[in-house]
Amino acid sequence: MITIGSLREEDRAAWEALARGYKEFYRAMVPDEGYEQTWQRLRGDAEFHGIGAWLHGELVGIAHYLFHPTFWMEDSCYLQDLFVDEAARGRGVARMLIEKVADASREQGASRFYWTTKEDNTAARALYDKVASFKGFIRYDHPMGLRPGGSAGGGRSAMT
Repeated sequence: MITIGSLREEDRAAWEALARGYKEFYRAMVPDEGYEQTWQRLRGDAEFHGIGAWLHGELVGIAHYLFHPTFWMEDSCYLQDLFVDEAARGRGVARMLIEKVADASREQGASRFYWTTKEDNTAARALYDKVASFKGFIRYDHPMGLRPGGSAGGGRSAMT
């Protein structure tokens, strides 16, 4: 039996194992303290949300999302991270996590609920094509390191 709900303090270690699996899948390095910072943000910051999926009482999936303003419509919901333990895949866990975030988006009055994935993430895209519509957008990331001439760019570093 799969249950979906808010992450709890006792989920910390299992959450980190899944978060590390997510970051490893995307080949994104996060320092150890980054996991603690993210956990604290998920647990105490009303701006960032984290939910989990439990199979027989074991945390097997996570989703992180946030709401943000947009210029031309009501706020949007961005599903930043979605990851299911390999052993639990194929049981509907990811779909249930997506639907829980969709419910939260409706409750918040968001005008849009969206996410990104890598073009070659075929397994996930097979599900995404069933539950959402691809609008043809491609994401570009501008490097935020040093500017030409040695000055640093502004802004916070992303942990995605």
